[in-house]
Amino acid sequence: MSSPPSSTPLDRARTKAYWRLLPLLFACYVIAYIDRGNVGFAKLRMQEDLHGLGFTESVLGFGMGIFFVGYLVLEIPGTLLVERWSARKWISRIMISWGLVAAMTAFVHYRIPGVTGPSESMLAGLAKLMEGLGWDASGLKQPGSVYVFQFWAIRFLLGVAEAGFYPGVIVYLPHWFPRRDRSRALAWFFVGTPVAQVLGPPVSALMIDVGVGDVPKLLGLVGWQWIFIFWAIPALILGVVVLAKLTDWPREALWLTEEERTALQDELDRERAEDGARGHMTVWQALSNPKILALAAAYFFVVTGNYGIELYMPSILNDWYDLDYKKIALLVVIPPLGSVIGQLFIGWSSDRMDERRWHAALPIFLGALALTLVAIQGNPAWLTVLLFFVAMMGLKAYLPAFWALPNLLMTRSAAAASIGLINSFGNLGGMAGPTILGVLKQNTDSYQLGIWILSGSMIVSAMIIFRLGIGRKPAPAAEPAVAAEV
Repeated sequence: MSSPPSSTPLDRARTKAYWRLLPLLFACYVIAYIDRGNVGFAKLRMQEDLHGLGFTESVLGFGMGIFFVGYLVLEIPGTLLVERWSARKWISRIMISWGLVAAMTAFVHYRIPGVTGPSESMLAGLAKLMEGLGWDASGLKQPGSVYVFQFWAIRFLLGVAEAGFYPGVIVYLPHWFPRRDRSRALAWFFVGTPVAQVLGPPVSALMIDVGVGDVPKLLGLVGWQWIFIFWAIPALILGVVVLAKLTDWPREALWLTEEERTALQDELDRERAEDGARGHMTVWQALSNPKILALAAAYFFVVTGNYGIELYMPSILNDWYDLDYKKIALLVVIPPLGSVIGQLFIGWSSDRMDERRWHAALPIFLGALALTLVAIQGNPAWLTVLLFFVAMMGLKAYLPAFWALPNLLMTRSAAAASIGLINSFGNLGGMAGPTILGVLKQNTDSYQLGIWILSGSMIVSAMIIFRLGIGRKPAPAAEPAVAAEV
């Protein structure tokens, strides 16, 4: 992760920034990803315990996805606050609030004292709206429909609480890393996703049987409840650490020497001046830019595939191969290793070649091809896991190159707002993917059609990125003409 040893102040500052900032941001992203995705593993017991309260397959799929609707609320304001106010304070607020809300998921089937919940007419209206959209609304017609509503509300609030973290970091890293380091810095941050996927299931598997069979409850709570509570604690701790340790700008970094601060700030200012020569663009112009809207669409289609598979992989393996939960927990950590390999390679290669378009589009297409093969009936378990490995490589490897694209179109606040727009609307795919799989599974008793739809969604994303043409390798500079001798 570090740059080669160098005696220049700029290179010393770059190396220190890597080691000071990226490990902390990486740890925060690991916990963020576990807290948003651990419902996929907890679901294996949660659905059994709460089925009588209306927690059907489609209800849980919708609840997994509604997180991303809440995500919309503060994404663009959050990125602007990082750019114009303070990344340190904003990220700290995010982590503490999402930790509190994540823990509350353990109690969605409890009556809240003094709170009556939504009225029957409100639930009936929501059920009618969902049926009009083609979604299963049976969960809202059960005796425990108030608990279904509580689950959806908590997942929505978790999205609101976490909104702005991921795009905020993408906006924050250019405050510190020059263009030559940016994709690699993003890659090290993004690796938090597969690490979370490797770390989360085995640790959660140690808790999931609490309160089942001969295993007693712990403090009156069962395993799936402890999964939500346990993983919320690191978010609260890291929120305090971020407030104490993260630095907003190089000029404020007392852990750099004055010479190092000046060298790094001068390099970043020089690049911003070069970018500014392309012309100023307002925030509203950026948000209506056709290429930014196309990038948001591309992100939506790939995220649809990503979250559909991530959140349903344990259920798919359980449905196809009837494995016990501990074996599932071991198998689901293998595909994310492909993401680690893919992200680090693409981040390195994209910076080395100074090319973004192929590095973003090709991994998505290869991942879609692997996902298409996953759905072929009769595959042995080892082949399915291998294909998921390749699919997850494609579903994550594109990220370092993709997120370098908005900064090629615009600068500063316009780029920050654009990143917020792309991430917020693109992440609605996080609602679409699980909902598609949940509804189709409930109506066809099969995951096959849903997986093929997610694969097709990824192909659409790759085509959009490639057709946009942003991020081509720059043409070599022309050699200066040499006058002919007379």
